[in-house]
Amino acid sequence: MSYEREPRYRLAAGTRIDVGLDHLAADIGRLGSVVVAVDGPAAVDWPVLIGSLSDRLADLGRAVLTIDVRDFLKPWTEIERRTDGGALRSDPVFARVFEGTLLDLFTTDQPELRRDGPIAVLFGPGSALMPHDVLWYADLPKRLALEAISNGRARNIGQPPGATGTVRRLLFIDWTMEDRQRRSLASRWGRYVDASNAREPRSLAGDVLRSALRDVASAPFRPIPTFQIQPWGGRWLHDVLGVPSPTGKIGLGFEVLAPEHGMSLTDGDADLEVSFETLMALEADALLGAGALARFGPWFPIRFDYLDTVDGGDLSVHCHPRAQYMRDVFGLPVAQHESYYVVATRPAARIFLGLRDDADVAAFRDSAAWSRASSAPFPIEEFVRTFPAVAHQLYLIPAGTPHGSSEGSVVLEISSTPYLYSLRFYDWVRADRNGALRPVQLEHAFANLDPDRRGPEVGQLVREPSVVRTGPGFVERDLGRHPDLFFAVRRLELDGGIAPEDTAGGFHALALVEGRSAMVETARGDAHPLAFGESLIVPASVGPYRVLPIGDGPHKVIKAFVDP
Repeated sequence: MSYEREPRYRLAAGTRIDVGLDHLAADIGRLGSVVVAVDGPAAVDWPVLIGSLSDRLADLGRAVLTIDVRDFLKPWTEIERRTDGGALRSDPVFARVFEGTLLDLFTTDQPELRRDGPIAVLFGPGSALMPHDVLWYADLPKRLALEAISNGRARNIGQPPGATGTVRRLLFIDWTMEDRQRRSLASRWGRYVDASNAREPRSLAGDVLRSALRDVASAPFRPIPTFQIQPWGGRWLHDVLGVPSPTGKIGLGFEVLAPEHGMSLTDGDADLEVSFETLMALEADALLGAGALARFGPWFPIRFDYLDTVDGGDLSVHCHPRAQYMRDVFGLPVAQHESYYVVATRPAARIFLGLRDDADVAAFRDSAAWSRASSAPFPIEEFVRTFPAVAHQLYLIPAGTPHGSSEGSVVLEISSTPYLYSLRFYDWVRADRNGALRPVQLEHAFANLDPDRRGPEVGQLVREPSVVRTGPGFVERDLGRHPDLFFAVRRLELDGGIAPEDTAGGFHALALVEGRSAMVETARGDAHPLAFGESLIVPASVGPYRVLPIGDGPHKVIKAFVDP
């Protein structure tokens, strides 16, 4: 059993995914003079999708009127003023998360439509806000939206035709509005369209999709992992897990990243991707459990990702926003707390963590500012403490703690889901893939630095595991707690035994970090394989389950969950 980069989940027997535009045209063509709203993200290739659909309807002899609802948005200057304000307006990297909705961006004008005229298709983000008879949703995996914006093929919400979108607006403004819109509509979609290929979309009837996601949320499942090549990237993801790369180096491997990931549904012949956000919109209670849902809302709170620096470079030394700063400046309710679990390491590899006991914060700030101004290195080790990167050791990283990993290690980052706020003190005067010097965010970083994270406080971040329970052929250990972190990390060590588990009203996130493979079996009879390097979500609805090692030798499984 090897690492699976494209996990798929089978639809109920007899259910088929509709492939191509003919099915969509036939669906509309059977209706009378109706108004069909096709909502979805701005980065969908709307001209191709709707233009091709119109051509198919014409082939069926049906007249169609298409209306781009973006024509009813407020002027771009007004949208900028409403969505991008405060202290971060001129920030080149970050924007405050926009707390409004798509409705805030529209004028009061609406298209004039006649129910006795041709079929009308309203399309684009916010279509569902207009009067309509039938509602569809055309979605695009966020990795493809990011790619389209990065390559200049898509614009941000409200930008005039011909404009080029920015990743900054996509991440902090567009996605927040689109996620709210998706959540508000998911329960009443008549059809869901995966528009990854706008010329040959995949689709399901809305009730079929909702039934399929109920099934997903009732058993262990694995989101589609994603990967990003980084300037510091190493070879482990490519060499050990088999992730393709043109250079053999990657850097980031996202295993569980709810705001961006999706799941793949299949009928055996065709696949359709649906966003994790859609699953959360429809099945948050089954997935999270009542306690986590009451605490976090429809938001999956834990993230797993790999940081691979084997034969790469040192990660930047950075920190993450503390709770008050996150709320006041970035607009999110949860601090970005993290932990590093070392999966693989070399003898010289280090973990940067906390301040040295004798660190002078003012001198640290002056040195970092001089380095940024002069594009010259400075001795970060004079200010930030280092530890050996020990295999299977957990390093706790509360928000505000300076940290990073050196060349020669593979870290499984187990953290709270906010993931976009790495505030760099120092990045080794390193260029990005385009040759430009990578930015550091000293103002944000030093505003969040916890000056007391030194001495005994840092010692509390690297702890000896403690035994939680034992059984025939297995032991469970707690890898360390910190009062700032809302999640717990434990390790199941299987030496030929089977570990009984129970979600007990909350979800578990698992990762196999030693051993060839394992099997996760539920009391209901579901069984899901777990290969080395893979992660798995066990929804709260599962209840009792067990973890079985496959193959000889010891197996280690990381288990993370929301601390009660």
